[in-house]
Amino acid sequence: MSESENRTSPFRQGLLKHFSPEQLAKIESFTIGIAGAGGLGSNCALNLVRSGFKHFVICDFDLVESSNLNRQFYFQDQLGMAKVEVLAVNLRRINPDLEIVSLPIKITSENVREIFAGCDVVVEAFDRAEAKRMLVEAFYSSGKFLVSASGLAGWGNADAIMTLQVHDNFYMVGDLVSEVSANRPPCAPRVNIAAAKQADLILSLALKMQEIYSDNYDI
Repeated sequence: MSESENRTSPFRQGLLKHFSPEQLAKIESFTIGIAGAGGLGSNCALNLVRSGFKHFVICDFDLVESSNLNRQFYFQDQLGMAKVEVLAVNLRRINPDLEIVSLPIKITSENVREIFAGCDVVVEAFDRAEAKRMLVEAFYSSGKFLVSASGLAGWGNADAIMTLQVHDNFYMVGDLVSEVSANRPPCAPRVNIAAAKQADLILSLALKMQEIYSDNYDI
């Protein structure tokens, strides 16, 4: 093992068994903005961190509640704590070298562009339709890579959770119809599938930009 490899963290050494140094350097160069740290946002972040992404801006004003534990990346001893703060703690359990800006504030049409101004990618991970619409309208023509989601509730028919390309830099994940209701609660399997698909789109973008595996990662 070279001297530089000896100085590399165990987590990064593991990633270099799966990615070339050039691939990993490209992945690590991205800054990811995540709007919402609930089921979608926390699990998308989990998948992105395990894929080698290091730079994040995560914004959410909510606290961890017991009803979150069935699908979000939190634990019982974190109940009542700010989601963005404890999510950063949990993600650093995977990779201590992360650079995370945690913003425990509400995202509005007035501040959304400023919050994610320095991000290459923005992940829409809201619960409410009006918030989703606000974020998409803010970044639809921005040139940033935007990944949104709609239709994740309930269980079964997981193959209906699809990826739709809206335009060059905007993708939508979900079945587009399954909204949360009393008979269709948010459950871990479908939420995690959608979050993983969001993360996979971003990983595919990074690898495509490196012009590696372009035939297999055509997004």
